[in-house]
Amino acid sequence: MTKKDVKELSVEEKLKLLYQLQTTLSAIDENRALRGELPNEVQDLEDELAGLNTRVERIENETKELQDAVAQKQSEISEAQASVERYKAQLDDVKNNREYDTLSKEIEFQTLEIELCNKKIREANDKVESHRKELEQTQADIEDHKKALDDKREELDRILQETREEEAQLKEKAKAIEERIEPRLLESFLRIRKGAHNGLGIVYVQRDACGGCFNKIPPQRQLDIKMHKKIIVCEYCGRILIDPELAGVKVETEEKPKRRRTTRRKKTEEE
Repeated sequence: MTKKDVKELSVEEKLKLLYQLQTTLSAIDENRALRGELPNEVQDLEDELAGLNTRVERIENETKELQDAVAQKQSEISEAQASVERYKAQLDDVKNNREYDTLSKEIEFQTLEIELCNKKIREANDKVESHRKELEQTQADIEDHKKALDDKREELDRILQETREEEAQLKEKAKAIEERIEPRLLESFLRIRKGAHNGLGIVYVQRDACGGCFNKIPPQRQLDIKMHKKIIVCEYCGRILIDPELAGVKVETEEKPKRRRTTRRKKTEEE
């Protein structure tokens, strides 16, 4: 349809097209709602799993550094012990007190170095043990996350498979309807729909009220809506209003309770 043909549509036809577009887009929304938060949940689990794998890599690197440090300290202990043995052997050949004091101090120093190295080794081993427990817990968390991720992916794939074909058809239908609506009106409708929390850009009148915000519509405005002479929007929420009959919706009317007719009894004069 050309732009000229679009502009030549009557208000009634425009409203019908808008309502058809709304129902089609609402059906697409329902399909997406069916998927719910699953795509976000899958993404969150993937991010958490990546974080856990990074933690495993960090723990393994820190553990290796600690083990290397332990090996280094053990090497230093071996060297210090060798020095102590050498200095002790030299004590037998000292010639004066000065040499004896010097060797004794060296032995004392190397002994302290050995004690310090042993302390560092104990601390490092404690950290290694702590890392081992953290690694076990992290690996268990990874397994739990993998299982949860597989379940979520399977559920999401199933829903996508069920709705993919239907959603594609709905999108084609919506596109075909959009091509028949003049651009300015379509742009306004989509803007209204985007700002509405429930995605409704056009609603029908229900019980003398707007079907979107449920505020009462004045009788004269209701009459204008039924006349289909111009596009009318709700003065409260800004949604486009359509007559339910034009939308093809059967609305149950509320029966007003009948007023009871009261009769006054005439007082008869006593003869």
